[in-house]
Amino acid sequence: EAHPTQALADALTVRQKKSTIKGLKIVLCGDITHSRVAMSNTKLFSKLGATIILTGPEPYLPASVDSTNIVIEKDFNAALKDADVVMMLRIQKERMSQADLIDGNKYFSSYGLTTEKLQHAKPDVLVMHPGPMNRGTEIADDVADGPHSVILDQVANGVPVRMACLQLLIGGASA
Repeated sequence: EAHPTQALADALTVRQKKSTIKGLKIVLCGDITHSRVAMSNTKLFSKLGATIILTGPEPYLPASVDSTNIVIEKDFNAALKDADVVMMLRIQKERMSQADLIDGNKYFSSYGLTTEKLQHAKPDVLVMHPGPMNRGTEIADDVADGPHSVILDQVANGVPVRMACLQLLIGGASA
């Protein structure tokens, strides 16, 4: 499964803020295994020359990756070190068994993005989340609404990106 239009909106957002994707360190944290967004963003950002760090609890990570610019790092703080972009992903409870669920408070303590944890990233880091957000589980309110957040830009970029894709699909490329 994939979510290509979300990846295009995310790439547009990063390009608008950083001017390039090539050479960036992009961290995706959360339920990587069940996330359509993670699948699409990993493919697109790695093709555009970024290094992708996948992080989260072991049950939510792939067993392996088949690319030299995609790395699995179980330690969230280590993954955040010098990150240019941090994208938090929601836990896809509807796609996993009860055995794989992790308590929300325990998850937030280890993998929730807080102001303190964000200090490991670069000073001009971008914070992203494709939504819907579970505040207090994946991301703290002050980070989601803070100066590094480009979450509202992602949402705003989703509309013209999807409109352009629909325009291409229905056969018109008029200006």
